[in-house]
Amino acid sequence: MELLDIILLSLIQGITEWLPISSSGHLVLAQELFNMQVSIYYDILLHFATLIVILLVFYKDIYKIIKELLKLNFKNEYAKLGIYIIIASIPTAIIGFTFKDLFISFYTNVNVVAISLIITGLLLLSTKFFHGKRKLSTLDSIFIGVAQGLAIIPGISRSGSTISTSLILGIRKELAIKFSFLLAIPAILGATILEYTPTTLTFEAILGILITIIVGYLSLKLTIKMILKDKFHYFSIYCILLGLIILIT
Repeated sequence: MELLDIILLSLIQGITEWLPISSSGHLVLAQELFNMQVSIYYDILLHFATLIVILLVFYKDIYKIIKELLKLNFKNEYAKLGIYIIIASIPTAIIGFTFKDLFISFYTNVNVVAISLIITGLLLLSTKFFHGKRKLSTLDSIFIGVAQGLAIIPGISRSGSTISTSLILGIRKELAIKFSFLLAIPAILGATILEYTPTTLTFEAILGILITIIVGYLSLKLTIKMILKDKFHYFSIYCILLGLIILIT
């Protein structure tokens, strides 16, 4: 891959991984527009970089979850959160393994991306009408895990679908944010382990990782800020318009 291609893809990944506009959908569109071929190796590196962003932003919560789980203190809120993350990861894994070949076929179909972006937009728009105050339950975590599994489809935003589902279910905003982004850890880690092959890091790869981390950190902070200010649905305009433009061009 050319250096400019790597910089472009890193910027796209960093911006769109956390904003609810689908990183996979935008990577498909970038490959289509610029005739680029993204290797599995580089795709893994990009996702590894986004994993680092979560660790940087939520390291205190991660520490507390691990600490309380090791103490088997299941009445603690952080231990419960850890259990719900495990439960939610199960339907995500089942969907991913069951429909893997089907989802892979979608990565060469821009019309699928367009329709999925519109669906994402409508889902984001619906959050305008929900203002929950509940805590998580086992059933909630299953529904959110299913939403994350379906987000493997390019154009369906992972953060958009999981946070929107949480808000629609009546989960309070702060908890929806924390659960959604922490839930990404086992999903990204699992995909990275399954696809990883030992390879020497090049300068271009290291540069791509750094760009993705810096831009991803800023986009994650922006997403959190938008949710807390009840402006999460603003992203729906972009997703719906982009989807319609792709369909009619």
